[in-house]
Amino acid sequence: MAKKQLQNTDQKEFIFQKKNYIIMFIGLAFIVLGFILMSGGGSDDPNVFNPDIFNFRRIRLAPTLVLLGFGIEVYAIMLNPTKKK
Repeated sequence: MAKKQLQNTDQKEFIFQKKNYIIMFIGLAFIVLGFILMSGGGSDDPNVFNPDIFNFRRIRLAPTLVLLGFGIEVYAIMLNPTKKK
């Protein structure tokens, strides 16, 4: 009896299931992609203005991907994979 109780206490249980972690990695990929798309556009010479910092990719697309990634992360945390539909 004591050996069986010892085995039960030794097992570690994760907070999330495999499905949660997969969705979290997808959200993380969206966030990283958004920050990569947001980078660049600077000028080598500080006296020269580069209007590329205001293009669609940096102003609209990249922040949208980052926010979408955070939304996916929240969904992955709130998801209960053991719940039956």
